[in-house]
Formats: sequence, structure tokens, C-alpha cells
Amino acid sequence: MLGILIATCLAIGPESKPDAKWASWPLWNFYQFDALAKFYKIFALITTAAVLLMAIDYRKILARFTENPKSEEGTGEYYALPIFACAGMMWMASAKDLAGAFVALELVTITFYILVAYMRRNVGSLEAGVKYLILGALSTGFLVYGIAWVYGATGSMRLDLMPEKLAEMQNTVPLLFGIALVLVALGFKVGAVPMQMWIPDVYQGAPTPTTAFLSVGSKAAGFILLIRFLTPFLAESSPVRNQVLTILLILACATLLFGNLAAIAQTNFKRLLAYSSIAHAGFLLLAIAAWTSTSETSVTSIQAVSFYLATYLIMTLGVFFIVAQVRINRDGEAISDFNGLGKRNPALALALTVLLAALAGVPLTAGFIGKFFVFSLAAQSGLWIALGVAVVAAAAGFYYYFKTIRAMWWIEPNDDSKITLPIISKICIATLTVLTLVFGVYPQPILALLK
Repeated sequence: MLGILIATCLAIGPESKPDAKWASWPLWNFYQFDALAKFYKIFALITTAAVLLMAIDYRKILARFTENPKSEEGTGEYYALPIFACAGMMWMASAKDLAGAFVALELVTITFYILVAYMRRNVGSLEAGVKYLILGALSTGFLVYGIAWVYGATGSMRLDLMPEKLAEMQNTVPLLFGIALVLVALGFKVGAVPMQMWIPDVYQGAPTPTTAFLSVGSKAAGFILLIRFLTPFLAESSPVRNQVLTILLILACATLLFGNLAAIAQTNFKRLLAYSSIAHAGFLLLAIAAWTSTSETSVTSIQAVSFYLATYLIMTLGVFFIVAQVRINRDGEAISDFNGLGKRNPALALALTVLLAALAGVPLTAGFIGKFFVFSLAAQSGLWIALGVAVVAAAAGFYYYFKTIRAMWWIEPNDDSKITLPIISKICIATLTVLTLVFGVYPQPILALLK
């Protein structure tokens, strides 16, 4: 934790300047440290710190399904692996070359292969690990093949040189094929339809801290890489701008509908959060599909995506802290395990109510501001059909989130056991809940970071 704190302090430092003495070093052909990189590095560090804190209280479950169920001998590596994933996310945020971005992404992915299947005595965890490994390897193949096509079409892997290469391009078909392949691979990382099939099973089978890390950290890493990759192709002068935006719009609408409608029938709370994660990916893709690079009156697409992810981090981590404690105390993760929580631990139920309401987009919460930015961008870009789909999807979200709230407050508990919170989880849940409310009425601190 001390190392993460030191790294966070260093990440807050000044951005790299084009006229700096070290700007001519070969390293800067692959690496950049601008405002966007700074934001996502801090994002990765905060996420990693929260996941490690969650894992400390979750160690009883980890110990039960690892090397020796009666001790914690097999859990030590679990606290080191998120650091490697964090390093990959931070390098990804600064990637300006496709080869470097691929290496950073694979560092994150390989680390998650281990984290997902870490509870090797649990059949669900092993099944999740195998599915994630097979489908993750398939997406890596799409990514490598897509990068090869982009390189063949443009003659460069450096994203900052792409605008010059696009201006000289006569035939854009090979480039579009390469972009489509890369979008398939990155769609797997962010959970976009139709590359989302791994998410429900993996989220349900993986240890809860790993699920939280996948839901927040891996998704943010996928979107920062998606933004870095697409920025040169979405410029006003780009010959492939309209085609790429059309692909993104179709992906966004399909993801919104599938994620929200499929979540309605879920009875396992982690599977519900999995489909919810797919749904939020749809809102983020809609913000990118309504691409706006400059705006004097509103936020840009990059700012909207970054703000949405920042608030999503706060809300989702808070929910997973509570899910972890329900798993520890009641040995279950079904929605029925939350029955009567309002009577057994009113403070915990109130915190979960606020966090779920924020995920649904209730006004005066951080989730409402994020969705408002996305809807505003869609309206400004004239994407009225997509906006209608988003409204329907948001309405479905209200239903399945409030299904859990109903279980907590209106259904009698299954047992009389009380849920007691360790001090770490108690502090983290309280902090994240308060921040959800604060940023719902005063989002300026996050917006200041983005500007």
C-alpha cells in the first residue's frame, strides 16, 4: 500500500512537455504522459488499492479454496498479482505505439488469468478461469491480426503519426478491416456485444475482489486503449471517420439492449452486476460513438467517458465491498441472500441502496451526472435512435437494481444472523457512499482533473 501511495504522488506530477530535453529520447516514441495518461494512472492506482483492501477482508474465503483450507498459506500471491495488473494499466494509459499497447494489455490479461482461477478448490472459479483463458486468447489473436493489418495499411504503429498516414491513403478497405479486428479484441476487454459472452460466468466464478478489479480496472484499461487507438481515426479529416462511428453506434445500441434486458431475469447478484457491467459499457460506447473532440459549452467524448468511469469506480467498488461481506457472513451471493438486510444491518443496507440507485442513474448521485453527459453528447450529435435505446435501457436498469433494494427492505430475512463489518470494509464503504453523493451534486473535482 505504501508503494501505491508513493506511485500516486508521483503520478500527480507535471506532464511531459514537447520541448523538454528528454522529448527527443527514443522512449517517447512509445510512451506519453499527458493529462489523460495522468488521470488513468491515478485511476488504476486507486482501483488497485481498493481491491487489495477488499482482498484483506476476503482472505477467509480465499484460504478455504486454496492450498490449505485451514490456513492462509496459499493466499500470499493474491496480494502481489494486482500490482502487475496495475503496472500494465498504467503503461497502457501512456501508450502511443500499438506494439507497446499490446504488451501492456497482455500483462493485464495474463495477470487476470491467474486471479480469476485463483480459488483452485472451487469448481466455479476453475470454470471461470478456463473460459476467460480460451476467449482471452482468441481476442488476443484478433488484436495481433488487426494490428498487423493497420500496420500494413499505414506503414506505422505509432498512433501520433497516423493522421499523416491517413492523409496519404488512397484505399481505406484494408485499414477498415484492421480497425474492425482491433475493435473485436477491445470489445472483449470492455464487454461489448457480441464479445461479452465470457462476462457473466467469469464474474460469478471469480473471487469477489477479482470480479471488482475486472469490472472497474480492466474495463477502464480497455477504454483508455480504445480511446488512444480511435482518436486519429475519428479526426474530422480522417477518411474512415464515418465508417468507424457507424460501427461504434451499432455496438453501443446492441450492448445497451442486451446488458440491461438480460439483467432483469438474474437471481444471482454477481451475475446481475455482470450484465450491469455490459450495460455500462454500452453507455460508454455511446459517448464515443457521439464523438466530440472539442466543446466550449459541454464536455468532450473523452471527458464524458473518463468522468463516467471515475464515478463507476466509486459506485461499483462500494457495491463489491458489500457483496464480499455478504459472501463472508452468509456464504452466498444470490439476491435472496440480501433479504432483510435492512433489518439486520440498516447502515449497510442504506449504503447499498445509495450505491445501486447511483448505478441506476438516480438524480443527486454521481451516476446521474455520468449518464447526463452521455445523453447530452448523443443529443448534440443527433443520434436520436440511439438516444431512445439508451432511455429504454436506463429504464430497465431501474427495475433490476431496485429488485435488490426491494429484497433488502421489504422481504423478511432468511436467517437471524447479523452481518458485522471489519474496520477496513466499514471505512471503505462509508467513504465510497459519501463520495457517490458528493460528486452527484459537486462533480467539479473530477472535471478539474480531466481539464
